[in-house]
Amino acid sequence: MYGMVLARYKIAPEVKTSGMFGMRPLVLFTSDESHYSFVKAANWLGLGSYNCVSVRTNERGQMLLDDLEAKIAEAKARGGEPFFVNCTAGTTVLGAFDDINGAADVTERHGLWLHVDACLGGAALLSAKNRSLIAGLERANSFSWNPHKTIGAPLQCSLFLTRESGRLLERCNSTEAHYLFQQDKFYDVSYDTGNKSVQCGRKIDAFKFWLMLKARGYGKYGLMVDHAIHIARLLEGKLRQRGDRFRLVIPEHEYSNVCFWFIPKAMRVSSEEETPEWWSRLYTVAPKIKEQMAHSGTLMIGYSPLKAKNLGNFFRMVFTCFPILKSKELDFILDEIERLGEKIVL
Repeated sequence: MYGMVLARYKIAPEVKTSGMFGMRPLVLFTSDESHYSFVKAANWLGLGSYNCVSVRTNERGQMLLDDLEAKIAEAKARGGEPFFVNCTAGTTVLGAFDDINGAADVTERHGLWLHVDACLGGAALLSAKNRSLIAGLERANSFSWNPHKTIGAPLQCSLFLTRESGRLLERCNSTEAHYLFQQDKFYDVSYDTGNKSVQCGRKIDAFKFWLMLKARGYGKYGLMVDHAIHIARLLEGKLRQRGDRFRLVIPEHEYSNVCFWFIPKAMRVSSEEETPEWWSRLYTVAPKIKEQMAHSGTLMIGYSPLKAKNLGNFFRMVFTCFPILKSKELDFILDEIERLGEKIVL
């Protein structure tokens, strides 16, 4: 929402005082696997959810740049004014990373604001082995990152950064509340963030992140991020080793996400027998095992559908820096899914 407000203010600063009356509809673009907050922001900012245009993704969940170009052209043809493109660095379900450099080429060609939603995948910035996942971030106009996700900062801890100069955040959001933000203080008032923010009363989220970095440093967290991604790849290998009992949603994920189905013994059939009815039954397995987990108290793993790919429920594991898991714990997780999975009634 911060990125969209800044992008709108940059092209139409009069909106702050006069509103959006008489303007061509502003249109934003984000992938069909991006976070729901973009549709919600389009609603809250008065753009309208229909002007939050969904861009198709490939089989790995990455935004298709040729479809982005086509959607921009379509929006212009129907009288809209494209103004904002979002790239996702770590989608919620598959952990996919959009091509930031490719998207930057598109946005620079069309004069659009490029935002990177790195709320999940921003931790790759700390990584030595996996930093390339977020290549091109420096070309974005803004990006967001939630350290409360992968690196485990206490909820909530969210960052928004922009490379736009000229006090754009302050000019966009300030209402000059002089009883709070006096300009004649004894220190440099440019450090006051209140004028730049939508919120007034709030907790000092940044302090938690600062304290974590003081305690462990960038390097230590980088190693922990790399370990979480390594554990995800290790789990993929263990799932393959278990043959027809498990199936990955995609062959290999990019980040610390792993999505998979468990196939109970009664449903292990040849590929020719995997009818639409068979798939409908399979989509009921993960929720039923999740219920068994809640009753047994041994595991708690989420499940998710993927509507953009017309896929029903599957298990979605997302590894983080805490707890620091080992190989034997992955074996326990899979053994327990199998044990509970054979108890369910299909």
